[in-house]
Amino acid sequence: MVPGDAPVLALTCGEPAGIGPELAVMLAADGVPAARLVAVGDPALLDERAAMLGLRVAIHPFAPGEPPPAPRRGVLPVWPVALRAPSHPGRLDPANAGHVLETLNVAIDACRAGRAAGMVTAPLHKGVILDAGHVGFTGHTEYLRDACGVEEVVMMLATDSALHAREAGWRGETTLRVALATTHLPLREVADAITVPRLERLLRILHADLQRWFGITAPRIAVCGLNPHAGEGGHLGREELDVILPALEGLRAEGLALDGPLAADTLFTPRHLEGVDAVLAMYHDQGLPVLKYAGFGRAANITLGLPLVRTSVDHGTALDLAGTGRADLGSLRVAVALAAEMAGRGI
Repeated sequence: MVPGDAPVLALTCGEPAGIGPELAVMLAADGVPAARLVAVGDPALLDERAAMLGLRVAIHPFAPGEPPPAPRRGVLPVWPVALRAPSHPGRLDPANAGHVLETLNVAIDACRAGRAAGMVTAPLHKGVILDAGHVGFTGHTEYLRDACGVEEVVMMLATDSALHAREAGWRGETTLRVALATTHLPLREVADAITVPRLERLLRILHADLQRWFGITAPRIAVCGLNPHAGEGGHLGREELDVILPALEGLRAEGLALDGPLAADTLFTPRHLEGVDAVLAMYHDQGLPVLKYAGFGRAANITLGLPLVRTSVDHGTALDLAGTGRADLGSLRVAVALAAEMAGRGI
C-alpha cells in the first residue's frame, strides 16, 4: 500500500509505439511502493495495452486541476493527452510526435504548479520527433532545459544499490554516478563544445545537486580527460592542458573537491572510483557504456540543474518488445524510487 502522503509523481508514457505505455500499466499492476504515480498519456491506449498484456488495471482519467485519487494497486490515474493518430506496438508514426511533446508539457506544468513533486519519463524516440518537423530536438534533457528556461543542465545516470535495491529488486554492492559534459552531439563536435566556462557551469551544478538531492555534504568528483591517456601531457591533444585543467584549478580554489583530468580507461576501475561520488565524462559514449555495463536495467537517468525533479529510465523505446509483455520494469522502478527520494528532500 502506498502511503497517502507519498509524493505525487507524473509519469510521461513516452513513444506510444514503444514500451512506455505498457511499463506504466505493468507498474500499476505491481504497485508502486515509493510514490503516488499519475501517468500522462492517452487513457484508451493504456487500457488497450493493459488488455493486450492480460493485466487487470483500471485506468482512471482525471483533470489536472483535480486531486489525484487515493493510491491503490491495480489503478492507474491518468492526466489525459490524446493521441494524434492510432498507435500500434512497434510501428512509429510521426503524427504522434506532438502527443509525446504535449505529455512532457503537461508533466512540467504539473511540477511547476505544485500538483506533482517530480516527473519520471518513459523513453521517447528522437528520430520520429525530428521526422515530424520538430527541428533541433535532441532529447528529453535539452527539451526540459529550454522548457524550464535554465541556461545549463547536467545529464547524469546513476546505478545506486544503497538507495534503491529494495524497490529495484537488485542486490548490487556499488554506487556509480556518471554525468556528461556533452550529451547528444556528433563526436566531431565534442571538442569544440568543451570550454572552460561550460565546464565550470556544469561542475558547479553537479556539485550543488549532489548536495541538494543526494545529501552528500562534500562531494568528490572525478573528471575524465577528453583524449586517450588524458592527452599524454599534450602529446595526444591539448584539451586537458588548455581547457579542462584550468577549469578544475579555478573551481578547486572555490573549494570543490575535483580529481583530474584522468584517463577514462583506468578511472572506471574500483581502485580509482573508491571515495568518488560522481564522475564527469566528456562525452556520451565515454561514460555511459561503463555505467550501463555495470547496471543496465537497474539505473536511472537524472537531469540536474532544473527547478524540478526529473528522472528517467536507462533504456530506449524497445520497439521490438512493445506489446509482447517482455519489457523489464527494473529501470523504471529505480527511476521512480529515485524521484521519490529526491522529491522528499524538497526544492
